[in-house]
Amino acid sequence: MSATLMKEAPTVRTSTTVLVRTAHGPSAVPATLRLLDPLPGLPAHDELLLDPLDDQGALFALRSTDDVGVPLRLFVVAPDAFFSGYTPDVAATAARLRQDGTDPADEGHTLLVVVHPAGPAHAQPTANLLAPLVVDRATGRAVQVVLEGDWPLRAPLG
Repeated sequence: MSATLMKEAPTVRTSTTVLVRTAHGPSAVPATLRLLDPLPGLPAHDELLLDPLDDQGALFALRSTDDVGVPLRLFVVAPDAFFSGYTPDVAATAARLRQDGTDPADEGHTLLVVVHPAGPAHAQPTANLLAPLVVDRATGRAVQVVLEGDWPLRAPLG
């Protein structure tokens, strides 16, 4: 996973939810995500803001909300915008996110962390399909999960 570290003013929030593109249409997701487990290599960041970067609900910046260390910004995409056949089984992870006993299959949602090109070998942005960020739409609780199977670590966007 690639993180872009930045120094800029904190984002001002005007909404408590953002719309994310899914196979079943736009889905409202809390704008503040609370991580159950820290993202690998980023232990100090357990709350992140999901900021839309387009009008289609496909591209987002995931920004740190705390003042611990250097501010964090990751880019994530909605999988249906780029990978129509991407349907990983995240039911167990979605169930872990649920606290009120509702059906996790109806409430889970997946976002992908975009990995920027590291050099000439990767001429375009790629998405990590092996380790999606699963977000509970009702609560904003989220966790990154490493999937079983043969999912690419760097799937080209395009």
